[in-house]
Amino acid sequence: MTNVARSAEVQRKTEETEVLVRIELDGTGNRQIDTEIGFLSHMLTLFSVHSLCNLTVTARGDVKVDDHHTIEDIGICLGEALKEALQDKRGLNRYGEATVPMDEALARAVVDLSGRPCLVFAAPLENQLIGNMSTENVKEFFRAVVNAAGITLHIDVLRGENTHHIIEAIFKAFARALKTAVSFEPRIEGVWSSKGLL
Repeated sequence: MTNVARSAEVQRKTEETEVLVRIELDGTGNRQIDTEIGFLSHMLTLFSVHSLCNLTVTARGDVKVDDHHTIEDIGICLGEALKEALQDKRGLNRYGEATVPMDEALARAVVDLSGRPCLVFAAPLENQLIGNMSTENVKEFFRAVVNAAGITLHIDVLRGENTHHIIEAIFKAFARALKTAVSFEPRIEGVWSSKGLL
């Protein structure tokens, strides 16, 4: 186990958005979230609480157009911050899995800190809008995180009716799966791979 703080800060500024993400993997769930997209801020709060990562996210974007650019760019920044904070991945569990209920909804997330970006997203979301957030952009958020972080992530909704509940279960499951994946296995000196490299 390393004594080096596993944290990172990423800033991204384009003609469409301005985003700041700061993450500390070994935190207590402290967070400051301000995205202009209320439901996404709520989901990122849940992510911080259930991953125990300390998280700061501030974002301003062209939400008068729609929410896509802001959501995607937050995902990119979060993924880049995760990748930087993970350092060389020595001694990490690497894999994490969590199945989380939210009332009638049940979602499973499985994470591999593989270095290979891959998203499998099996989550029917019937309502197209929650607050000012397009639910189709939930997948775009996770695609951005996965591609920027270089991780494999499988998300499966096992059941559910209420779209809010389904998405909340997804974010909580992802957070808890990631918490397991980034935790340390003291018997592993290098990276947990037969190739010796992730």
